[in-house]
Amino acid sequence: MTVEFTRLGSGLTVVTQNMPHIESVAMGTWIKSGARNELENEHGIAHLLEHMAFKGTKRRSARQIAEEIENVGGEVNAATSTETTSYYARVLKDHLPLAVDILADILTNSQFDEEELAREKNVIMQEIGAASDIPDDVVFDNFAGAAYRDQTIGRPILGTPETVMAFSPNDIRRYLARNYTTDRIFIVATGAVDHDAFVKMIEEKFAGLPQKPETPPLMEAADYTGGEMRETRTLSDAQVILGFEGPAYHAQDFYCSQILANVLGGGMSSRLFQQVREVRGLCYSVYSFHWGFSDSGVFAVHAATGGEQLPELIPVVIDELHRAADSVDQVEIERARAQIRAQLLMGQESAAARAGQIARQIMLWGRPIPNEEMMMRIENITPKRLTDLAGRTFYDTMPTLSAIGPLEYLAPLEDIIENLSFHEHKSIKAL
Repeated sequence: MTVEFTRLGSGLTVVTQNMPHIESVAMGTWIKSGARNELENEHGIAHLLEHMAFKGTKRRSARQIAEEIENVGGEVNAATSTETTSYYARVLKDHLPLAVDILADILTNSQFDEEELAREKNVIMQEIGAASDIPDDVVFDNFAGAAYRDQTIGRPILGTPETVMAFSPNDIRRYLARNYTTDRIFIVATGAVDHDAFVKMIEEKFAGLPQKPETPPLMEAADYTGGEMRETRTLSDAQVILGFEGPAYHAQDFYCSQILANVLGGGMSSRLFQQVREVRGLCYSVYSFHWGFSDSGVFAVHAATGGEQLPELIPVVIDELHRAADSVDQVEIERARAQIRAQLLMGQESAAARAGQIARQIMLWGRPIPNEEMMMRIENITPKRLTDLAGRTFYDTMPTLSAIGPLEYLAPLEDIIENLSFHEHKSIKAL
């Protein structure tokens, strides 16, 4: 299953992988631009544009877009993240030309009609309201806002009611023209696809995309600040995230952080799950994660627990973080590698998941990464590298604390910082 790669004269990148055992095609257009590429007065416009792309073009109404793809049993959707936006479709192989035509149409011919915009703003208002009712969503939004205070990278992707309601069609067009250029767009198809035929379709249908501007759009550099954001609510559980600055995608320690997150809280056999849930019964859910961005990252632990358990929970979590700086067993590393390898290979059994993998690799590293090379990146990770990383990450650093729910028993951030200091390592204080 060879990955084929073509860069068109326009600057557009086209990539395919034929999967002979599959009768369908998953294709998508990935743009190296997301919520983080918004200007100060554009908060939420990347997500609004993603919605508006489906609300009518010069050739199709919003209803026709939906009906044409669903008439052939296909599906089309989109997603906005901090640094990327994607528009994707999945169809049977005979209907790939239709999928290409529809995605090209919405990206090159969208009308941004005033009435459609007004309706979609109301839809997003409901989406913002629904997200504010979900503690899991709020605690993660607040975590990003505390970790990267007063920066575009830390803002909620949905925007605010005030910013969303203020946008005009011309505001959307300006953002589109500045960010949706051929040098930032990657089109990927996987499944029952012929590379040469697909390239010809893309070259024809996406000819209307603007090319690289003379002055590329700037992205504000990330500056991890740390800090806290607490929101007391009457809930049955408290949602808590305790995090730290982590490596960016291209940093040397990126894959070490992925392994460390797995060892600490990557599954039922992980240290945090065993100690916090199985041994002590302090919470229902606990896990660790590492988010990598292009120039920064965060490493964090998320837990959901009863408010009265917080004084015991936080010190236990800190103790496990510090224990990782003392020792990591080779068997734990092997288990983490096996899980990452399984996730990588299982993901390739789905054409849609494989398309996403390829798109992310090209946006990050400029080329598809073979499985063998991907696994080599974690083969040389040793216990010493992980303990060194844990020591640098968890000792005497500025943490980020985000919490929502019954928080009367949650210790002040100053006490948590003191427990994270090196001199407190052997005698974690009760909080």
